[in-house]
Amino acid sequence: MAPKLVFAFEETVELADGIPVGPTALGIRNIVPITGGTFEGPGIKGTIIPGGWDWQLIRPDKCISIKADYMLKTDDGVVINVVNAGTICLPAEGAPQTPGYTSPVFEAPVGKYDWLSKGAFVGTLEPAMGGPKPAVRIRFYRVQ
Repeated sequence: MAPKLVFAFEETVELADGIPVGPTALGIRNIVPITGGTFEGPGIKGTIIPGGWDWQLIRPDKCISIKADYMLKTDDGVVINVVNAGTICLPAEGAPQTPGYTSPVFEAPVGKYDWLSKGAFVGTLEPAMGGPKPAVRIRFYRVQ
């Protein structure tokens, strides 16, 4: 039986300007501070705690490897760690941008949200347009 995806929640992650690390043997490295945001889905809602980061590598093939590490705080006060890694490839000239795909890992305390620690998830990543700050929109889906 093939797995199916079930929507878990959506985040709008606010970002500060990147901090260039510079060229490395693998590509151009940047650190992008995560400054806040919000998330919401069935049975879960809250804010993104400022202070996380996204460690980006701009590769020679015009793809960007990302690895973000940050914390969520639910509206009932539970703190959940997110480590989200994936790849975004820039489109060919004139082609539409497609979302990037990620493989998040969640660490939630035992209790109401521990389903996040027990499941496999995939995410889609794209720019969040129209907000007051630079941000990305991430939609997480649980694999069933």
